[in-house]
Amino acid sequence: MHNTSIILPVYNAAQWLDACFQSIADQDFQGTMELSVFCDANKDESDSIIEMWIPNLESRGIAVVTSGHMSPQPKGVGYAKNRAVAQSRGKFLCFMDADDVMMPQRVRRQYQAALKFPASIIGCLVKREPEGSTERYTRWINQMTQEQLLTQIYTSHGPTVIMPTWFCARSWFDFIGNFNEGGKGVPEDLLFFYGNILQGGGVHRVDECLLMYRYHQQAATHAVHEDTIWNHRVAFLQEQVLTKWTAFTIWNAGKQGRKLYRSLSPANQKKVTAFCDVDENKIKKGYYTYEESEERPKPRIPIRHFKDSSPPYIVCVKLDMTGGVLEENLHSLNLEEGRDYFHFS
Repeated sequence: MHNTSIILPVYNAAQWLDACFQSIADQDFQGTMELSVFCDANKDESDSIIEMWIPNLESRGIAVVTSGHMSPQPKGVGYAKNRAVAQSRGKFLCFMDADDVMMPQRVRRQYQAALKFPASIIGCLVKREPEGSTERYTRWINQMTQEQLLTQIYTSHGPTVIMPTWFCARSWFDFIGNFNEGGKGVPEDLLFFYGNILQGGGVHRVDECLLMYRYHQQAATHAVHEDTIWNHRVAFLQEQVLTKWTAFTIWNAGKQGRKLYRSLSPANQKKVTAFCDVDENKIKKGYYTYEESEERPKPRIPIRHFKDSSPPYIVCVKLDMTGGVLEENLHSLNLEEGRDYFHFS
């Protein structure tokens, strides 16, 4: 049994693999390490680069286990990660994408954290490459407080610790169950993250930059349809938050707020006491009529200024887009995130 297995799915990643493997070879972790690679129908030079690196890694005491398949089509990231986990033997799992680069202390620091929080997913801070790509997203990943890792799980950004930074005990991974293997278009990391929350798992972050997280057009993230993610998010919000509330306000009378309202179950639509906003034009309208409703008369939801509305709120305004105004408005009402409001944007 090794201490830690690095879980690496590979799909046409030839151009990134040298940097990735070098960063694995450079780990300063003193425990035993294993690299588990699963090749998901590569059509480039990936397989031969992997073969070339095996002696180098083994000479540094890192055991390497590889497998894969040569079908015409890849079977997807969820499938590849599950296979890589199944063939590995570490007590802890360190997830990584083939296009990313770990800092030398990553395994050591996250291993220490995982010993403290065994029923949790552990993440870390990241450095985005190229710098400046997805600036808002990167800021969000790195600047959330420890509490927000559990309260901001409903936003369109997805998991509050991102998958290529995940580290967890194998026993906890097995308890949650495998990644969804639906393949292209399935947000398998989001669904696994939700599974962790549903099982009462923790989310922790080592507040140190331990990963260079690369942005490029081939990334698998780009393959997931926005509607799919929206539907999963709405279902999760209803299950985790709205079932516990008898009434609430949707913060944003614009497109996003109305879209959320229309996506809710009829039972939860009835709990919406008002929309609130800062836009005088929307407030002047007085109410939103749910035109698509089967009900007669059609439901009419009041639109109020946020100062005249009452908590709890589901906030459908994008974070970090209003130059701090949204955050100030929420603060002015003395609200506690995770109790009086949740972000859903």
